[in-house]
Amino acid sequence: MQTARCTRGPNRGAGPGGGAGGGNGPGGEHRETWGKKVDFLLSVIGFAVDLANVWRFPYLCYKNGGGAFLVPYCIMLLIGGIPLFYMELALGQFHRKGSITCWGRIVPLFKGIGYAVALIAFYVDFYYNVIIAWALRFFFASFTSLLPWTTCDNPWNTPYCRPLERSMWMGGEDDALNATNTTAAAATATTRYFLSTTSPAPTTATNRTGDDAPSIHYTSAASEYFNRAVLELQHSNGIHDLGNIKWDMALCLLAVYVICYFSLWKGISTSGKVVWFTALFPYAVLAILLVRGVTLPGSAEGIKYYLNPNFSAITKPEVWVDAATQVFFSLGPGFGVLLAYASYNKYHNNVYQDALLTSFINSATSFVSGFVIFSVLGYMSLVSGRNIQDVATEGPGLVFIVYPAAISTMPGSIFWALIFFMMLLTLGLDSSFGGSEAIITALSDEFPLIGRHREIFVLCLFTLYFIVGLASCSQGGFYFFHLLDRYAAGYSMLFAVLFETIAISWIYGTQRFCDDIKDMIGFAPGIYWRFCWRFAAPLFLMFIIVYGLIGYEPLTYEDYIYPAWANVLGWLIAGSSVAMIPGVAAFKLLTTPGTFCQRMRYLTTPWRDHQMAVNGSLSLPHDAVGSSPEEVRLRLMTCEAEPAEPEDV
Repeated sequence: MQTARCTRGPNRGAGPGGGAGGGNGPGGEHRETWGKKVDFLLSVIGFAVDLANVWRFPYLCYKNGGGAFLVPYCIMLLIGGIPLFYMELALGQFHRKGSITCWGRIVPLFKGIGYAVALIAFYVDFYYNVIIAWALRFFFASFTSLLPWTTCDNPWNTPYCRPLERSMWMGGEDDALNATNTTAAAATATTRYFLSTTSPAPTTATNRTGDDAPSIHYTSAASEYFNRAVLELQHSNGIHDLGNIKWDMALCLLAVYVICYFSLWKGISTSGKVVWFTALFPYAVLAILLVRGVTLPGSAEGIKYYLNPNFSAITKPEVWVDAATQVFFSLGPGFGVLLAYASYNKYHNNVYQDALLTSFINSATSFVSGFVIFSVLGYMSLVSGRNIQDVATEGPGLVFIVYPAAISTMPGSIFWALIFFMMLLTLGLDSSFGGSEAIITALSDEFPLIGRHREIFVLCLFTLYFIVGLASCSQGGFYFFHLLDRYAAGYSMLFAVLFETIAISWIYGTQRFCDDIKDMIGFAPGIYWRFCWRFAAPLFLMFIIVYGLIGYEPLTYEDYIYPAWANVLGWLIAGSSVAMIPGVAAFKLLTTPGTFCQRMRYLTTPWRDHQMAVNGSLSLPHDAVGSSPEEVRLRLMTCEAEPAEPEDV
């Protein structure tokens, strides 16, 4: 594209003595910084390492070729995940503002990217904290002499409930699984239902035999506790029938927001201290659970299933999509969190080292979590007498049904339950802190009045979250939760980050971006990073988007099919955030004076060039020198267009 023919003076860099002197960033603006660098690192690690590292990566690894899955995972990590992670950290540290103001300064025409990512984080917080509330509910329920998901004589249990005993899993002598002589295939289906189902009611049997003979679908005590005691799905027929609010869950959700409020109300000065516990405690628990897991009988078989490589699996395109999706959503670009956290760094902090270190820790945590999960699944396989594939699952079913069921059979089960659910609680809180801070920082920087009354704004924000979150605390709230989980931050976040890469690489300019990084850390990114930002990362994102859209199916959950209006609502939620990008661009074009070409030139000129022109660091035509800021702005719009300087890849 073309840029205005205006040249920079000798102080193009914003280092000491320039615009960013004193470590305050472009324009010399004062900015609060982290008390210690480790506060920043723990905050980023805590945000990136979340529940998905525990409940999704290990299952994807097992499902997609075991150890062979690490090949596509590492490739996607190197060409897409880490470059995008590094890009957002560098942008935040250089511009030292939240997402809205930051993107307004990089490319004013694309300021809508900032609004889009803030809105995505806003939507996600509506439902993500509900998962933390579930963990808190289980944590409180563990303070008892007998874990409530170990027995079937509770008020919420059905006649089909069975405690976890080897005899009920084994066919043969007492044929405990089947009400009639069902086939082995039917028994296998029954077993999987036992572990992972979240349907509110089992299926009964009839006196038929043969391949079509149904069987009684017995459910585990752990499954019924989660579905019927915690969620109470038996009282709802779907998203149209939310039922009554469960006040025990509402109180847990309120407790989560109280914790979040007092961790964030004063900014990074408080959250930077809280993460010392919330980010480090999960690693202590993972280490304890790993030692306990590998000493359980059957653990070796589980780990074998986790790591045993099947290289033929990586020839399937869906395996590469799973790898790319896991990498992207695990590292978390596109929420505005990385921008917000990095904006509080000192200007000359080595953000390059930080990006590599935190992304490596995130991936290593995912890998180690697989040993924690599959050692216990191997133990479950031995206890139940079933194959690993019959007990392996992902998502909430893994951490709220399968793993608690396994814990209940161990000596000292109450201790293991307490530390496990405390780990889930802290894993979730770190990510929640990040999402909320992204919104608070973005709006505080864009609207200084909010920043001056941060405590009141955070209180209002969390009050709104809690009110909307009550829908997920109802008897049918899981259906509402699942809708938001599917649509709030899927395609919308991918599109937002795709526009980020286009704006940086093809409008702002890769060379200019590399110069900015050099000004901060003393050296410019090499050809590998330039190639990834300009070509590999955009293709990486388009690959996920296109494959996802091709394979799109309307939303379902177990046997429940969501009505058409629910899918329309989901797409409206997803589309509302993406629409911010063209919407703000159109508003900017309509409200900026001048011809269309003049407006485009002005809106694709970085804010920093505008400031440098006003300050005399950007050379304008001779007759513009000494002009007022408004006259300089107009001259920037009318500068003769010339081809942009060629950039290195």
